[in-house]
Amino acid sequence: MEAVYFNRDLSWIDFNQRVLEEGLRPDLLPLERFRYLSIVSANFDEFFMIRVAAIKQATRMGGAPPDPAGLSPEAQLKAVAEKVRAMFSRQYECLWHDVFPALAQGGLCLVRPDAYTRADMDYLESLFMREIYPVLTPLRIEEDRPLPSIESLRLHAAFLLTADSADTADTVTAGEAADAYIAILRIPPVLDRIVRFPEEQAGKTRWALLDDVVTTWGAALFPGYRVQETMIFKVNRDADFSVDEKRDEDFVEAMEEVLENRENSRAVRMVFSPGSTRMRDTLARRLELEDADLYEVAGPLNPDTLSGLVTLPGFEHLREKPWDIYRNVVFGEDESLWDRISQGDVLLHLPYQSFDPVIRFFQTAAADPQVIAIKATLYRTSGNSPIVKALEQAALNGKQVIAVVELKARFDEGRNISWANRLEKAGVIVIYGLARLKVHAKVSVVIRQENDRIRRYVHLSTGNYNDKTAKLYEDIGIFTARDEIAFDTGLLFNMITGYSVIQLMRKLVIAPTGLKHQLLDLIDRETRRSNQAYPGRIMAKMNALADIDMINALYRASQAGVTVQLNVRGICMLVPNIAGLSEHIRVVSVVDHYLEHSRIFYFANGGAEELFLSSADWMPRNLERRVELMFPILQEDIRAQVYAILEAYFKDNCQARLLGRDGIWTRLRPNPGEQPFRVQTALLFHAQKTSEHPWVTKQEFTVRRSPPGAL
Repeated sequence: MEAVYFNRDLSWIDFNQRVLEEGLRPDLLPLERFRYLSIVSANFDEFFMIRVAAIKQATRMGGAPPDPAGLSPEAQLKAVAEKVRAMFSRQYECLWHDVFPALAQGGLCLVRPDAYTRADMDYLESLFMREIYPVLTPLRIEEDRPLPSIESLRLHAAFLLTADSADTADTVTAGEAADAYIAILRIPPVLDRIVRFPEEQAGKTRWALLDDVVTTWGAALFPGYRVQETMIFKVNRDADFSVDEKRDEDFVEAMEEVLENRENSRAVRMVFSPGSTRMRDTLARRLELEDADLYEVAGPLNPDTLSGLVTLPGFEHLREKPWDIYRNVVFGEDESLWDRISQGDVLLHLPYQSFDPVIRFFQTAAADPQVIAIKATLYRTSGNSPIVKALEQAALNGKQVIAVVELKARFDEGRNISWANRLEKAGVIVIYGLARLKVHAKVSVVIRQENDRIRRYVHLSTGNYNDKTAKLYEDIGIFTARDEIAFDTGLLFNMITGYSVIQLMRKLVIAPTGLKHQLLDLIDRETRRSNQAYPGRIMAKMNALADIDMINALYRASQAGVTVQLNVRGICMLVPNIAGLSEHIRVVSVVDHYLEHSRIFYFANGGAEELFLSSADWMPRNLERRVELMFPILQEDIRAQVYAILEAYFKDNCQARLLGRDGIWTRLRPNPGEQPFRVQTALLFHAQKTSEHPWVTKQEFTVRRSPPGAL
């Protein structure tokens, strides 16, 4: 019987395969290729720490049922290992045979130890003894003692040593092998892994890897011993565990304990450079890793920490010119923000348009004497966030400020704790989310005293309040002063911060109480109304589709003749094009310059079209275990613009890939006589036109082969 669901984790790996394929493209500039290849490595670190850790836990518990695709946990682990090894092979072959040679040809030359000249050796040895040696701390491994601390993700160097003389051999700890010893050291992250040689040669910059420098001169750390073998390695540890949510009185302390425990949790993978079978086997045994958990790569490990290469000055010819970010001219520089929002809703499409209006929204509110309160949900913000600073200033200015801070935002917990403490010291009322639910909704409200009434100004978004990712992630936000939206927003904050039974909302839909039910109703309504004369239509753009109830509803819609168009960036467990089940469902995925992040849902509704934006993907965690938000587009001109944006994603024939029933994603190409259409450059050009001529109609997307900034 043909499977009707894809495996979630294998589908996620397929998404990274699509990212990898961008790095494999010979037509891209080498630093662009390096960027894509680095993203793949960073993505897999998180994947192993969360998803693989969870699957391994299921195998240890035993008796776990197969997943919806019919795979047992053991079968999933086997398939994951096979796919990941094949991808690593292609990734590092591309790095060493294509990308690094292309960079060298362009003047950015990586020099490995076997190519060091005498002058190179002298310079690097001096640098090592002067600036690197003092911060290194070697740690010996002893059989009868626990392993030294090996932090998750951190690069480590390992050295296989033999004693130089009988005298030093006598000092060896009992229980160690008589002929060789192992020591490890952490390569300090404070040191730049890009070690530039001082001399410049006619437009060329030569550089070495810090890893190579450490392993080449590391013998200085072990007087009386000879270094026989070296190895660079890192360990991924289990990060799939949660805070004890019953500890209400010391929740921050409980979260800090989670962060501490994460550094010493069970190892799930070791990635290492070739060259030392003995050290590999010893570390694997001590870390309780099996052969399937060991990944040998040609290096460099953690290429994402070499991101400084991408921004080195003088090598603009090796990377794509930065794409321009345009001002939203709907907001006049001298116009009152509140007056403009009062006149009508305002749409902001990031990163084609600047994030500045969102920052201005908070900064203006902080300084405005008529603003009496600000409420905001904060999930992930930048390290030096201007929004956090504005909230601090607002509290210092005597306004009531409520910040719902989600400490459970995975891998951002430490940063969130830090600036939550700052906010509290400034007088902000900080709410640390909800027990057993992550607050993932992105919403803020400014409450202003205007004459004899209170007026509320609301910002709703598909993306985080993060000024850094706002330049990299595609998201859509709305500013509005509509009374019905403001009323619902007040109810939402009351439910999060206080005691409240579930309230009936006028326009907003929230998870986990009503969003999934509402989406299923919308799909089922489309299914019921569809007929030959007026077939239904559903379009949806999201990051992941993994909720079985949602998938089954889409299958029913397809069986009723509803045309279903899905743009799914990452995980997609739905199988399209199965006769009698999903032949009316088409699934595409766009991987391009910006990370697709907005969620847009459209339902034809028999001509009374409805269009929604949301913070939620169609996954069980979003629909059932998080506070999420879906909001309608009510203003006609904005609805037309969002509809045009959504429809454009299904026209892409340059960066889109089509999902087949066999699970293979095929890159779309223009048909004979068809013009190329790349949705991201079309959206960029549209942002440029509207910044120059704001009266341009919202549906006008001009096809361009390259972004305006690159011309």
